[in-house]
Amino acid sequence: MTTLDGKPPGRRISVLLVEDQIMILDALAALLALEPDLDIAGRASDGMQALAMARRLCPDVLVSDIEMPGLTGLELAERLRAHALPTRVVVLTTFGRTGYLRRALDAGVHAYLLKDSPGALLADTIRTVAAGGRHIAPELAEAIWDAPPDPLNARERAVLRLAEAGHSNRAIADRLGLAPGTVRNYLSDAAQKLGAGNRIEAGRIARSNGWL
Repeated sequence: MTTLDGKPPGRRISVLLVEDQIMILDALAALLALEPDLDIAGRASDGMQALAMARRLCPDVLVSDIEMPGLTGLELAERLRAHALPTRVVVLTTFGRTGYLRRALDAGVHAYLLKDSPGALLADTIRTVAAGGRHIAPELAEAIWDAPPDPLNARERAVLRLAEAGHSNRAIADRLGLAPGTVRNYLSDAAQKLGAGNRIEAGRIARSNGWL
């Protein structure tokens, strides 16, 4: 026997919340704690902490922002899938660019919501995802079909993200375990793919399309 939302009677859904802004994290926890069938299994403020908690707690659903220290929400989703964890992922973000949505779907994300969505929609989306369904913000669902594909590979994206933050080639190389010449080649390849004249323009183009 199941209820109208597809869950067995009395089943509770465990949720791990991931958000680097503590005030928002606390607000989300307080909001979802009002739902009788949702249990907050844990809270994390960066991607690496969230990955460790997800592996330890195995929550039904993980709700994550995209831009976070350590691992982004999309990289976190990829890691969860690589570890074959059963946890399903809901992205909750301010980023409405279709590039982010496309990358989220490629990473195995099950739902994509914008932070200005009603609170009741988040709770309902968690239930939908826990029951095996998916949900995409309606205002993005149709636009994704016209979105250009992401031309960057994972390494180009990582190098370009650090360059955009102002790191030198040497600093990027030390951080990623690469030679400075290799970093320079990645930046050059990324700029060429994006039709940019330099790393700054490349970062701006990639960011505006949701590719970083």
